[in-house]
Amino acid sequence: MTAPESPLGPAEVYDAHFVPALFAQWGPVVAADASVRAGNHVLDVACGTGALTLAVASIVGPAGSVVGLDANPEMLDVARKKDTRIEWLEGAAEALPLADDSFDAVVSQFGLMFFQDRPQALREMMRVLKPGGRLAVAVCDSVDNSPGYSAFAQLLDRLFGREVGDAFRAPFVLGDAKQLQDICREAGIGNAKVARRNGRVRFHSIDALVSTERACVWTLGGVLTDDQFARILKESQTVLQPFVIDGGAIEFDMPALIVMAQKAGPA
Repeated sequence: MTAPESPLGPAEVYDAHFVPALFAQWGPVVAADASVRAGNHVLDVACGTGALTLAVASIVGPAGSVVGLDANPEMLDVARKKDTRIEWLEGAAEALPLADDSFDAVVSQFGLMFFQDRPQALREMMRVLKPGGRLAVAVCDSVDNSPGYSAFAQLLDRLFGREVGDAFRAPFVLGDAKQLQDICREAGIGNAKVARRNGRVRFHSIDALVSTERACVWTLGGVLTDDQFARILKESQTVLQPFVIDGGAIEFDMPALIVMAQKAGPA
């Protein structure tokens, strides 16, 4: 058995599969934790294909404005097709091409884990905030707190070794509140708070979950051979069966940790 060739590029796979299964639900949550309001000027760092950006745009309305920034031009190509009123900007989180004191709120979801210099990225986010501006940055909580993904990671360990399992665990490496506080302190953010928020993963089948993970360039993309994919697909039917709900869909918890801070100055 071999995996069918996907006609979609990595950004399109992300948008078609990961966004509805995992990420779309978090836009309103992160926006609320940043106290985004009508009329605000907001920056979304590592915006991807725009799940959070679009949620923010719906809140700020025509009196506000939103900038979505990402280092990946393919992600931005997908995002630009969704809303031409949003300013979609290519750039690195560690060197934001934006002026000081520009935004009422800066938000970011599920990107900090992949930044090369995490403290520097947070410094940049604080730099572009106006005095009194609010920051909210979401990361995946520990894989141990996401039972379906924890079972899948352990299956990868057993079948192919810890190196493959750890490739899958890459998005979960910041799932520790103390580690996040340490990064904030290194970034000079002394008033940061870290809160856990509950979320769910839902794919329409076990096969869909496994196939999407295999296609993800940030984790298992290019790691599994066709034979290994066939094996993990077969074994997953048993390992992930406890998370199957009515109709064959698979669903389980995947909480997030959200870093919140406010820049000194008048609100």
